[in-house]
Amino acid sequence: MNIKIQIPTSDTTSTKMPAASLRSAPARSATTRANRRALFVILGLAASLSWPAFVSATPANGFASDVTKASFDSLHIVYAQEPKIRLLVNDPADYYAVINTVVPGGYSGWHTHPGPSVVLVKSGVATVYDGDDPTCTPEIYPAGTAFVDSGDGHVHMVRNEGAANLITQAFQIIPAGEARRIDAPSPGTCPF
Repeated sequence: MNIKIQIPTSDTTSTKMPAASLRSAPARSATTRANRRALFVILGLAASLSWPAFVSATPANGFASDVTKASFDSLHIVYAQEPKIRLLVNDPADYYAVINTVVPGGYSGWHTHPGPSVVLVKSGVATVYDGDDPTCTPEIYPAGTAFVDSGDGHVHMVRNEGAANLITQAFQIIPAGEARRIDAPSPGTCPF
């Protein structure tokens, strides 16, 4: 993420000056220097307080994703025959088709998504841990099964605890412009 912070150099409204006049600008007042120092202290404190969130995130390991994305302003699908299907997305959203390949011993890391995911297990066995489960009891999904992650802050981890590669295919609906995946710190409910 790119962040641009502009710090005023004086207490007055800025105006454009020729380069030559910048070299002879008057010294800043003691009040302005104190304000700048206070701003730097506040920015430094804010950065140090947010640092643990970056340090404690649990990135993926042995986990690769092939991602395809499309965007729509809205999507309305109504299929009236059996099985009846109704999918209504009234706001702009990004739609993803994702193929994940996880080597034996690999994992997604703790993460969430801002929208729902339908995940099909193509091969191998997906072991899914829920960040809200204090017993750290996984759900097991062998090839040919599927699961739904509701998203919206639901923290989870997918692990390949089997001997063969795990391959999943996911369909995700994410609010337009938001990150598809958000790394999360360990919830502390599992030993890993």
